[in-house]
Amino acid sequence: MVEVKICGLTTEDDALRCVEAGADAIGLNFWPRSPRSTDVAAAKAIAEAVGDRVQTVGVFVDFTVAQIREILTETGIEWAQLHGDETPEQVGVLLPGAYKAIGVKDGSAIELARAYPGEHLLLDASVPGLPGGTGRTFNWAIAAEVARERKLTLAGGLNPKNVAEAIEAVNPFRVDVASGVESEPGRKDPELVRAFIEAAKAAFSSP
Repeated sequence: MVEVKICGLTTEDDALRCVEAGADAIGLNFWPRSPRSTDVAAAKAIAEAVGDRVQTVGVFVDFTVAQIREILTETGIEWAQLHGDETPEQVGVLLPGAYKAIGVKDGSAIELARAYPGEHLLLDASVPGLPGGTGRTFNWAIAAEVARERKLTLAGGLNPKNVAEAIEAVNPFRVDVASGVESEPGRKDPELVRAFIEAAKAAFSSP
């Protein structure tokens, strides 16, 4: 079954609502310039609140391997999602609990994806200055090609209205949403979250 990740959470209440709505994973963003950024103390509290009911993912942009490991250890977050200029070698030393996020401009992303190790990979729209949370879609045919080779997390401009179409076009392992279910940056709208998850799960079960 397709998994759903709600990314850019900043409060325990929002995280618990996502769990109750049926999310499979949540994302906590450590990039300081993001409107959804969090700190170690808040992330630890959120991770402890949700426990093992969902996977927890830390979003990092050009942190060192040592910094990532320290934050994961201190917070109890399970996965590292890498949105910066990390090399395949840097991703490799963090495996198996890490994966590269690639911004898609064109079909060259397919070969770039193949250069990175690991079972998982994330594709998002490429927007200058925004390593994630772009709110924009990209050519899903490119994502479908990658999804045939990897456990793909599809991000970029997804919302309750288009997530079913995206799943049918790409057949991803997981879909990832941030701005598409928000009332304001960093705060999730419970009804939009529920609608997104329901649409995603229903799309997978359709013939």
